[in-house]
Parts: sequence; C-alpha cells; structure tokens
Amino acid sequence: MVTRSVLAEAGRLVSAMELVEHDVVRDESEAERQRIRSTPTVIISGAAGEEIFRAEGIPSLNQVLVALAQAV
Repeated sequence: MVTRSVLAEAGRLVSAMELVEHDVVRDESEAERQRIRSTPTVIISGAAGEEIFRAEGIPSLNQVLVALAQAV
C-alpha cells in the first residue's frame, strides 16, 4: 500500500502522469518482458517508451518526481 500512496501523491502533483499496473501473477509474459523480478517494481518510461527509472521496492516520492521530470 505504501507504493500506491507514493504513486497516488505523484499523480496528484503531476496530472500528466499515466499509471499502469500489471498483475505479474496473471500475466507472467508481461513480467518477463518488463524484467520484473520482485514486487513492487515501479518503472517510469519516457514518451518513446524508454525506461527512465526503475525501483525494485518502494520508491520515495522525490525519486518518482525526479524521474517524471526527466521523462517529459
């Protein structure tokens, strides 16, 4: 729940943020494609789909905001 609250606050502060959640148990192929090996994993991508930031574990709000700034 902590990860979701960090991401919710980031979404409140950055209205352009798009949040997509993947159920890695139900969709193992997507987890493999994204190289998700543990949960939670937060991946922030740029407009072209390139990975800007990855946190395996709970990211801080500051980490997410900095990565979002780099993604635009």
